[in-house]
Order: sequence, then C-alpha cells, then structure tokens
Amino acid sequence: MTGDDYLELLKNHIDITRVPFSDRGSRLLVFRYPQLNGLYVKLAERLTQLDSDIEAYLHRPPFIQGMYLTDADGIELDFECETSPYLVTFHTRLGDFFLTFQDERTLSFGFPAEICAGIRFRVFPQYWRSIPQGGKFMSVRNVTYSTTGVLLHNQITPVEGGYEVDLLIDTGQDCAVNISIHSSLESKLTDKPFSMSQQASSQRWHNWFDRVPPVNAAFRRTYAYAWWIMANNLISPQGLVTLEAMAPSKLNYVGLWLWDNALHALAYRHVDAELARNQIRSMLAHQLPNGMLPDAVFDDGVVAQIDHPITGDVTKPPILAWSALKLHESDPNLNFLQEIYVPLVRLNAWWFSMNDDDNDGLVQYNHPYSSGLDDSPLWDEGMPVESPDINTYLHNQMISLGKIADLLNMPTEAAMWRRRAAALAQRMIQHFWDAEAGLFWAIKDEKPIRVVTPFNLLPLWTGSLPHEITQPLINHILNPDEFWGKYALPTVARNDPHYDPDTMWRGPVWANVNYFFVEALQKVGKAEIASELRQRTLDMIMAHEDIYEYYNPETGVPPPRAANVFGWTSAIFIDLAIQASQESEPEKKAETEGLHDRTA
Repeated sequence: MTGDDYLELLKNHIDITRVPFSDRGSRLLVFRYPQLNGLYVKLAERLTQLDSDIEAYLHRPPFIQGMYLTDADGIELDFECETSPYLVTFHTRLGDFFLTFQDERTLSFGFPAEICAGIRFRVFPQYWRSIPQGGKFMSVRNVTYSTTGVLLHNQITPVEGGYEVDLLIDTGQDCAVNISIHSSLESKLTDKPFSMSQQASSQRWHNWFDRVPPVNAAFRRTYAYAWWIMANNLISPQGLVTLEAMAPSKLNYVGLWLWDNALHALAYRHVDAELARNQIRSMLAHQLPNGMLPDAVFDDGVVAQIDHPITGDVTKPPILAWSALKLHESDPNLNFLQEIYVPLVRLNAWWFSMNDDDNDGLVQYNHPYSSGLDDSPLWDEGMPVESPDINTYLHNQMISLGKIADLLNMPTEAAMWRRRAAALAQRMIQHFWDAEAGLFWAIKDEKPIRVVTPFNLLPLWTGSLPHEITQPLINHILNPDEFWGKYALPTVARNDPHYDPDTMWRGPVWANVNYFFVEALQKVGKAEIASELRQRTLDMIMAHEDIYEYYNPETGVPPPRAANVFGWTSAIFIDLAIQASQESEPEKKAETEGLHDRTA
C-alpha cells in the first residue's frame, strides 16, 4: 500500500469533536464543538508557570474559542465536516472552506474563490486569578493573524478575559487566513497562499505513510489510524523536552513518560530508527546524579518525586535496554549502544542500591507509581513492596545489557550480566514462588500479598524458569475464571475479590501487559498461545474507531476514564500487526505452493 492508500483509509476517521486535529510536532489542538458549527483550539502545554498544579492544563479553557466561518453579513455558516490527516474540509452554502497546518504553530484556513466571507473567533492570551492578597495577570501565548486576501473589515473587540476578532475578506484566488500561536514576541508570520500550505502538509503525511511496512488487509484501517496517532502525538523540542518525542496523548498526557517512551520506540523503529532512538535519549537526558531516571519530563519540569498517595521518589519500570536492543536488531547502530550503555548500567545500579532495604538481592517498590500500575490492589497495604514484576524487568534488563556488552566487545561484562540475571531468577523462585498456588507472590513485611494479577505470573517472561514452574503459570493464563477469555488479560484475576473491570489497573486489559506476555509465551515455546493472545489483543483494539488506554475485560469497551488517541496502545498494535502479518507470509506461501503442486 502507498501513502495515498493509507490516507484514503483515514478519510473521515478522525472525529474532531473528540480527537484533536493536529500535526506532527505541533502543540495546537483543533476541535469542533459537538453539534455546533464552531471550532476551538487548545494548547498541548502544561504552562505550570500559570498554575503549579501539574494537572491544571486538563481543565484550562481553550485558548481560542467560538471560531466561526461567516458570510458577507457576518452570519455564521453551517457546515458539514470532512476530515483527513492533513486537511479538514467544511462544506457550506458558499462553497468549501478548508483547514490545514502551515507549520507546527500556524493554522491556515482556505476560502472559496472570489467571494466575500470571513472568520470570527475569541482568543484568550492572558491568564488571571485571585490570590489571598490580590490577584495576578500572566501572559499565556502570543497570537498573530493575517490574510492573503483583501481585508474589508478587521475588528478587535475586548471581551471578558480576551478579545474577539471579526474579519471580512474579499477572497480573490487561493485565499488564506493564517493564525499563528507562539511564545516569542519576535515571531513573524509568513503569508503563504493556502494551496502552498495544503501541498506541504499533504506531502508531510504522504512521506510518513510511504515508510509504513505492509500488513494484512484485516489490520489496515486500525493500523493506519495507529500510525496517524504515532505522528500526531509527537511534540517538538521545547524547554526540557530536548528532542522530538511522543506524548502518550496530546490531550490527556502532555509530556514524556519513561516506559511509554520505551514502548513508543517499538513502533518508530519500523519507520524512523533515529526517531526511535530519540525516544530513549529524551529520557536519559534527565538522568539524576544517583542514576535514577525520572517518571516524566515536561517542557517546564521533571517529575522525579510525587507527594501522593505517599511522598517518594518516582520512576517507571526499567525497560529501556530491552527496547534499545529491539531497535538495534532492526537497525544496528553500535554508536547508539555505546552512548546509552553506561547510563543504563547506572540506572540498574540505582535500582539495586537504593531499593533493597533488607539486602536480600530482591528489589522493592517504594512508591506505587514507580510500578506504572498506579492503583493496583497490590499496593493497597502500603509500601515498600518486593514484587515479582520489578525483579522480572530487572532480570530482562540485565539480559539485554549482557547482549549489548557482547555487541560492544565486552565479553567479561556480558558474562557478569548473565550471571547476575540468573542469580536474580533464582532469588525470585526462593522468595516469591508458591508451588501450591502456582504463583509468585508480591511480599510486604515478609508476608505474601494475596492478590492475583498477571504480575504474579510475569517471571514467565524471563524464559529461564524450570518446567514445574512454567506450566502452572501457563495454566493460570489459560484459566477463564482468572485471565483467559475473549478479552484477555485482565490486570486482576476475574475471580479475585479486588477485581474491578472499569478501574484502571484493578481489572482492565492493557495492551502493554499483553505484549509482555506474548513475548513471554514465545520464549517458553508456547507459540500457539502467544499467537492467540496477540490476535485477541488486535481484535479488541480493532473493534473501536479510536485507540484507548485500556479496555473492559468483560465487554472490550473502553471505560469512561480511559484516555483516547493513546500512544503505547497504538505502538503495540502496530508491532503486533506487523508480527502477525510476517508470521502469516510463510503460511500463505506454503498454501500457494501446495495449490500449485496439486494443480500440476
């Protein structure tokens, strides 16, 4: 398939009442008001200088509100909306209007030729609020607008908290109204005709989709949308975000998160290895002096400590080495491995030196958010918790470091990493394994936490367990009362009293967890089960127009609080769809050859 084919699949797939029309690198998010003929623009920026609450941006009003297309008399035009990744078309009684991105900070509206028409919008470039002894007013962002047509009317009227702009234009040919939102007072807006902006935007998206690997026809519509998300959620360098990198969601999670970035790289390696490498670099750039990596990086801050539900240092599971090795397998680059090796060794040392209070060689979580499983019932009894999942991640991290050391011609270090990984696997068996239950229990205060989750089975992913342990773990996976079913794998066993199918990590299915288990099952020689889990994961995601953070394990429907346009679900869908398509190619070839033989 070509870029044209993928763009055609996405025609009208992007519902801008729920999904932002944006562009690669842009912080501008354009939405349509539900059931209204107006638009609004939000900013994918936290702007914590306005409000120190790191989640305040979720509730901040749109920067541009009430944006309407108007006729010569200033009457708002009704429109039917048609979308594609690079263009929104508004069908009106005066003809078709258009919207594209001139560049990442500039919206460009195209107008029908040789008419009088206009645009009206309200912009709110200042932030204000009361404080105990008074109030404060602060600048949010600057706006510049201009037109390539003949300006007949240009009125700016103060409104509460902002300004209303009302333009009327003699459009002539190829008319554009360009609106730029930027932070610099010295920024200049280039007045390009609309066709030039549209052509450049179209070319950007064609170039993106032309690099996409082929997949089976059954996957293509969701696959195209997943690749759109992988570009649309990219944000350009700004502040502490030093490289182009992907936000999990420009709407719901503005910033970079540690294990999200590692998972996003899984998809990017298929189209742009350097972009994939930059997902890893953008987190390593903020390594703390003690070797810890922060939980998240925002334009205006790094999150390495959180004060809820307890105060503590916060990171995320160590999967960067595992991700980097996958990238190297698809696009070898020894210089990159050399670049990241020492930072990853320092990260590994931090986990073992700062997170093992009883010095038993098993690592603990000191804050629930460091697990990535924020509200899992595994943490209901408090912290610290020695858990099989973090020790599995570290086992696999050390195996990956060993492979990297081999590639860098350091055989002694490589052997050391393999010894340490094997010793950690043995310690997990000695401390966590319960043969009667067939589970690895998490432990708090030397007592097992009797909550059954997939993370009690995750040591399967090491691929180094004896059969008498491996088989009971597989039995749990295949038990429909616990984890198996049309929608698998729930993040708490269905028959566990803590199971809640709609609450984040207390039951819903997450694609990243399934991805880990697909790989685990492949490692232990259970290829058929791995393929089945992969297909069920793909089917669950494909059942919806959008791509979500997590899914109800009974219905497959995303719960109300699950973020949409979600990054790692898109990345994992892409990688699993490519896996499934590549696996089916030999089967198709064999079938074709068999048919040829029978015909002969």
